[in-house]
Amino acid sequence: MPRVLIPLAPGFEELEAVSLINILRRAGIEVVTAGLHPGVVCASRGTVMVPDALLEQVMDEAFDLVVLPGGLPGADNLRDDPRVIHLLQRTYAEGRLVGAICAAPKVLAQAGLLVGRRVAHYPGAMSAEALDGVVDSAAAIEMDERVFTSRGPGTAMDFALALVETLVGEKKRHEVEKALVR
Repeated sequence: MPRVLIPLAPGFEELEAVSLINILRRAGIEVVTAGLHPGVVCASRGTVMVPDALLEQVMDEAFDLVVLPGGLPGADNLRDDPRVIHLLQRTYAEGRLVGAICAAPKVLAQAGLLVGRRVAHYPGAMSAEALDGVVDSAAAIEMDERVFTSRGPGTAMDFALALVETLVGEKKRHEVEKALVR
């Protein structure tokens, strides 16, 4: 069974995080949420979540995918945490997948993983510096080799379903999508 890590930073976008968690788990994928700091994590609109673990507790574990929810200041908090940057770089270097939605592709840029890639992101969320060398895309979802990006809360379900298809196949994606009554 694939394993997915979703780091949660203060100010994360709850719609994106919960869509990813819920849809991936519906597909039978093991999802671990990890807080950057001890205790609950408050999302960008006040929703409080209890992560499964602390990031430092899972840093040495192997995950098939590390995917980041956006939101502000959540994406900035992820970008500014050297542990997150190291985790993304290591995951990618070991041949596994990384992903980000909304404002979080800026974290992938900070990790040096976006140069030469097509990138979907929330409009205006990435600086000119972060976009340097990137193919800026207006698509809802971009899958460029092992780097997956998406635009924002409105694309979160489709992004999660695309990740399901990548991790466990098209049949499982359709099964999960049918159960969502779309």
